[in-house]
Amino acid sequence: MTITRRHIAVAGALVLGASAALPSSSSFAESADATAVAEAVAALTKAMLDADKAKLESLVADQLSYGHSGGVIQTKAEFVDVIASKKTVYKSIVLSDQTVSVAGDNAIVRHAWSSESESDGKSTMSKIGVMQVWQKQGTSWKLLARQAFKV
Repeated sequence: MTITRRHIAVAGALVLGASAALPSSSSFAESADATAVAEAVAALTKAMLDADKAKLESLVADQLSYGHSGGVIQTKAEFVDVIASKKTVYKSIVLSDQTVSVAGDNAIVRHAWSSESESDGKSTMSKIGVMQVWQKQGTSWKLLARQAFKV
């Protein structure tokens, strides 16, 4: 068979078409990062339910700004202390409608939050919206900021 310019052109078009159809390596990285962030959100939720001080401290950034829907803002130390000392005990936390958007070493997570907790002997049910900002520090994703809002 004689190879003509037409054969080469068709082969080239097929190669270009196939490469355009495949996700780029940056898409794979973003997808892997989005999965890692979602796993970090799940780990944080579990640590809050378990009142696991070490895990909480490992998942949040030193510069944490943790905003509640009622306007209270906590630092990392305050956030961890309230949960680890069981001043607030989470009996259940359900996150739904979660989205993760990665932008470089930062990620924005949004979800609906439904929980049952107890503070000072008083049981509370919460249904709020939450936006979190996660930052990649080394190979780990850390919660940098969180703001809850009433829905």
